[in-house]
Amino acid sequence: MLASPLFFCSILLSLSATVLSSPAQAPFNAHSNPPKKLHGRFLHITDIHPDPHYTPGTSTATACHRSKPAKHKDESHYFGTPYSDCDSPFRLTNFTLDYLDEHWADDIDFVLWTGDNARHDNDREIPRTPPEIYDLNRAVAAKMKKVFSSRGIPVVPSLGNNDIWRKIWSSFIPFPHLQVFQRGAYYAVEVIPDELAVISLNTLYFYDSNKVVAGCPYTDRNDPGNLELDWMEVQLDMYRSRGMQVRSVWISGHVPPSPGNYFPECYVRYAELALRYQDTILGHVYGHMNVDHFFFLESIDLEIVSDDKRQYDTSSEEGLFQTLMKEFEALPKEANEADLDNYAVVNVGPAVVPNPYVPTFRIFSYNNTEKMLTKTGSKRQHGHRRGDRKDKDTQCQMDEYKDTWRCHLNRERYSDSDSPSRRNQRFTPLGFAQYYIRNLEQANKTHGPGFELEYLTYPLESLHPGTSSSGVGSEEADDFVYPIPVRHLPESLRRPGIGDSYYAPYGMEDLTIGSYMGLAKNVAKRRKLQRLFRQYMFQGGEEEK
Repeated sequence: MLASPLFFCSILLSLSATVLSSPAQAPFNAHSNPPKKLHGRFLHITDIHPDPHYTPGTSTATACHRSKPAKHKDESHYFGTPYSDCDSPFRLTNFTLDYLDEHWADDIDFVLWTGDNARHDNDREIPRTPPEIYDLNRAVAAKMKKVFSSRGIPVVPSLGNNDIWRKIWSSFIPFPHLQVFQRGAYYAVEVIPDELAVISLNTLYFYDSNKVVAGCPYTDRNDPGNLELDWMEVQLDMYRSRGMQVRSVWISGHVPPSPGNYFPECYVRYAELALRYQDTILGHVYGHMNVDHFFFLESIDLEIVSDDKRQYDTSSEEGLFQTLMKEFEALPKEANEADLDNYAVVNVGPAVVPNPYVPTFRIFSYNNTEKMLTKTGSKRQHGHRRGDRKDKDTQCQMDEYKDTWRCHLNRERYSDSDSPSRRNQRFTPLGFAQYYIRNLEQANKTHGPGFELEYLTYPLESLHPGTSSSGVGSEEADDFVYPIPVRHLPESLRRPGIGDSYYAPYGMEDLTIGSYMGLAKNVAKRRKLQRLFRQYMFQGGEEEK
């Protein structure tokens, strides 16, 4: 969510001025030795926002810091107050990470942690200070190390707009990337050595609420956003060229890439890289919005079009839900493989902080078989650019456009219908299960909260892959082949052959671009599914505009 002035961005700007535009960096493995066995799962957690001043029984009008409210419904609760402007009490953040420690840490391969680890600066009587932000970030980082790093699980943090990082995160950052990280707060790490990498971005250089950066102008190649995107291009090119080694990359960050969040020129550059390296990038994972949704980066974003052609814009007066529905409705009715070259999918996860909804985390699963369809050294087919190239060439002669990135991004694209983002194979994301605390306001000293399954993207039949034709689980079935370990499912889903479809409304075979395209079109045309999609977006609350 939009937070207070970004006082630390001037520090970022001064540090980034010395970052080389295209540093070639040696590959780094997050483990000295590969894990003995991959689980095929990872955690996405975001926007924790711990608040040391949170006090139960106080008014939500004071962000749960003081005063007794006139109405009981405006009173803060022991473990946190959902659907309010109040941040997370320490007991909620500790409960969440202790829960993950006990129930999930032994079932995942790595963690994407996408930022915002201090309270919002929304109380004038208790202004947030830099020492407090340091302390809160330091406390969350220490807990992450204890829960995950101590087990040898790579943790990949990304800088949020409420964070200070510097030495606090040094243990998470690969040594070859440490110098660039200290200057610009972005880096890359191989979470599965020689096979799977994550590029963690500093999205504050792209974020249009950051008034101390220029916004990636074509005429200023030393702008921090341009330097970071130059670096990102080098990393993607390096990973793509490594043959039988790393060919699959996740992109993670805090503020998601959209026209409503990014400076226009930063957005265009990001979208171009996402489409150019579609055969290498598995997906894009972000936080910040505190709203559960996904959207597409499209080839048309690179054309010169009027503002009314832009669909996804978080600043739209219509609100995010209606904006997404318009985008989904505008997708091609019968998309073929060539059409899919023109899209990339961005996943935005909801938050731990119950501001303005309820505490949440996601467990993704991915294909961890040995099968890889793409052939080393095979020539990728190139994406098909949409729009009238002749018309664009004419427009690019005009003073209004000639010095913009849209008129200078004409590199060939690497799309491939047999890549992991397009067809189920090794490292293809298969789906996710989302967990939440539904009745947070009822938790107290004697009866604590509990996470439960909110929904999952898989078809019901995929939850029990080790079943025989009689519907009885095979004794030889290895827990690792299950997308979600059975013990983490509600009782109604634990037996093969039965299940409550309420938990599995989407029935997605995987999270490839084509599957997301199909889901988006179904959500746009099926009103019952659309209502459910909206319910998941805002977790039973109302959309904040």
